Amino acid sequence: MAAPGKSLLSADRRRFHKLVRLCSLWVSPGFGLPGRFIGLVNDRPALAPSSPAPQALRSPAMGPTSFPFVLLLPLLLAAPGAARRPQKRPAPENPIDKIDVQANFNLGQFAGKWFLVGVASQCSYLSENSHRLEATNLVVSVGGASLQGSLLVSTFRPLDGVCWNIQQTYFPTKIPGRFLLKGRGSPVDVVVGETDYSSYAIVYYQKARKISAKLYGRAIRVNDAVTAKFEQRVAGIGLNEDTTYYFPVYGFCDSADQFHILNDIKVVA
Repeated sequence: MAAPGKSLLSADRRRFHKLVRLCSLWVSPGFGLPGRFIGLVNDRPALAPSSPAPQALRSPAMGPTSFPFVLLLPLLLAAPGAARRPQKRPAPENPIDKIDVQANFNLGQFAGKWFLVGVASQCSYLSENSHRLEATNLVVSVGGASLQGSLLVSTFRPLDGVCWNIQQTYFPTKIPGRFLLKGRGSPVDVVVGETDYSSYAIVYYQKARKISAKLYGRAIRVNDAVTAKFEQRVAGIGLNEDTTYYFPVYGFCDSADQFHILNDIKVVA
């Protein structure tokens, strides 16, 4: 069985090793130790030559090895706590930040009528009700002076034989082609990923870090090359043909009476 004194010395050495490794510590006379700590010699703390320590600090129970350790005790107690201090983890990357925005996006060219051709989403409603999808189209206009840089979107779709108009506004961000939908409920990030303005547009939506993609066309159908491009973009966000739904090409409506308008536009000063 090891003597208690030797166990204490071993513990002291481990603490000194850790302290030196963490801090490369210099000891100043302000701590009552004449000279400075210069390292370990034979696993013991070594001091630069200096005048003898005050006699009051040398007690019979305190050996030459314990002396510098006692003087450094406040630092030894503080250093491990600093080492264990939890570090802030970097915020996880926002999935939609990985989406490239249409270069030189032009609000005026994007305005006008669009038909919803297809949607890729993990939304459970779509998977359970894909057989009930209705033809959907929207009219996009550019916001006026109070909504400068915004897109005003009116979406028309029939429901039980009645045409509904859902009105929303896409507020601009610092990035042209990227918007924020600030209607009722949680905000939605919107990114126009790709468009030629004249025939198709691929737009991404993110709510609660879940992304969906929509394919719009200036006509009720798009060509096969555009469809293939859309499906490629869908695969790029981790979705596939099992979560992609194409909308009917008949049964559109383009007007609603005052009792069937859902105004989700929220003006922000």
